[in-house]
Amino acid sequence: MFAGLPELGISNGEDLKETLTNCTEPLKAIDQFQMENGILLPTLQSALPFLDLHGTPRLEFHQSVFDELRDKLMERVATIAEGKEEDRYGKLEELLEKSFPLVKMPSIQPVVMQVLKHLPKVPEKKLKMVMADKELYKVCAVEVKRQIWQDNQALFGDEVSPLLKQYIVEKEAALFSSDLSILHNFFSPSPKTRRQGEVVLKLTQMIGKNVKLYDMVLQFLRTLFLRTRNVHYCTLRAELLMSLHDLDISEICSVDPCHKFTWCLDACIREKFVDGKRARELQGFLDGVKKGQEQVLGDLSMILCDPFACNTLVLSIMRNLQELLSQDALPRDSPDLMLLLRMLSLGQGAWDMIDSQVFKEPRLDLEVVTRFLPAMMSVVVDDHTLNVEQKLPNEEKSSLSYPTTLPDAFNRYLQENRVACEMGLYYVLHIAKLRNKNTLQRLLPALVETYNDMAFGDIFLHLLTGHLTLLSDEFGSEDFCSVVFDGFLLTSFSSKENVHRHTLRMLLHLHHKVLPSYMETLMKTLEPPKQSCEPVKELYTQLTEKLDAQKKSPPPADETPSLDLGLHPVTVPTTASTPSTPL
Repeated sequence: MFAGLPELGISNGEDLKETLTNCTEPLKAIDQFQMENGILLPTLQSALPFLDLHGTPRLEFHQSVFDELRDKLMERVATIAEGKEEDRYGKLEELLEKSFPLVKMPSIQPVVMQVLKHLPKVPEKKLKMVMADKELYKVCAVEVKRQIWQDNQALFGDEVSPLLKQYIVEKEAALFSSDLSILHNFFSPSPKTRRQGEVVLKLTQMIGKNVKLYDMVLQFLRTLFLRTRNVHYCTLRAELLMSLHDLDISEICSVDPCHKFTWCLDACIREKFVDGKRARELQGFLDGVKKGQEQVLGDLSMILCDPFACNTLVLSIMRNLQELLSQDALPRDSPDLMLLLRMLSLGQGAWDMIDSQVFKEPRLDLEVVTRFLPAMMSVVVDDHTLNVEQKLPNEEKSSLSYPTTLPDAFNRYLQENRVACEMGLYYVLHIAKLRNKNTLQRLLPALVETYNDMAFGDIFLHLLTGHLTLLSDEFGSEDFCSVVFDGFLLTSFSSKENVHRHTLRMLLHLHHKVLPSYMETLMKTLEPPKQSCEPVKELYTQLTEKLDAQKKSPPPADETPSLDLGLHPVTVPTTASTPSTPL
């Protein structure tokens, strides 16, 4: 416990033991030892007997003085470090030399740690000693650890790895949240709120102003993104940079070439829309990538691959198309739309770019604009035609029936093109938001086969299940249930456990709306096999319990919680040739 005292010429317990062993008069020896090792203040000697009279042990007195002096010393260390004296760090290094031998002594350790913390460059020998001792490493300040980590990537990786795992677990938990709502979903929290998350704050603190550590974290994120294809690592890449931006860490922000682009995009994500002015700013950053610095495109593509960025881009594309419809304009004639598609394409190609190390913007297939988008618009026109037809007097109605299939170009691009597929999926969400049952029933079967099975990804299913709550009353129809379940969800639930989970999540909210006979069949189909993961089994058990409770005491119709949010379609301004149903 008192290791290190002899090195400083201070007696310890062993010295006292030796003195008492070899002396002839123990009491005199103890007095002598106290005189030599007590507080060296002559006026104190005459005062100490007063403490004896008050029954205050000498240990208690010395301990209180020691604590006071230690606190004063620690304050003095901080004052010296924050001062402007040229030799301030020399003074601290001198103090470190004197105190370091006592670093293992619990009462002195805080002083040593305070000195280490305030030294911008701890001597290499001392750093190695701290790193080699697990107990010391554990208690030293993050400022000291940064100096250890910057030359020890493996050790830093061990510290960061649990945080990155925690981050992914939290993001995935949010996608499988028990809440099902169009208003409160995965994309609801603002960027600033997300940056207050525990993992982002911890990583920001660990990095501090150290560019080397920041680069290491980015390298970890790129490697993990490549290894897992998990887009949440892209979110963390952007959140980390913006967290450092919030703290005004110019040492890092000024050297990250993605900073201004990410800052501008962050403002768009906050507004959930890319306006014309910001679109031009973003284009300026993309066009400004200089020759020889193409590698920056890899990081920019990761930032655009962030689901929050992607969500903002596609919502902006949908609004843009709506405006084009109202103006009778073609998609190819809109520079803003072309830029949004360019950024969406760059984000969607992030994994391929980083994997291949070929830092070149992917070429956007122009047929997405000239074939796919017109095919999508034709679905809008069909829908509009049906609405007009239903309002006509019987004698004026035509014999044309509402098409049940989709244009070939729509289906083909949904299956073959990543950017088209993303837009197609958001169009389905848009139709659900408008509660347009007919068009939704026409679109859902097309999602069974999509590019890379994107329609069965967690983000889309999370959003779709929330949007379907707006059509809760339609689940009382066997036709509608058949399209949603038999025609889409149940086509892959047995091979994709996540689809099984999302289906059960939705039924937990909507079971009371589903036709009872159909619900019975669904329960038999959705019963989890033995090898299913625990969350699927738990959801199924919860659903079974809810159904049993409902059978015992069915709630009156007027007490059924309404999931109708009162969001009604708003028609766009029309000309004689423009469909009135909004996109």
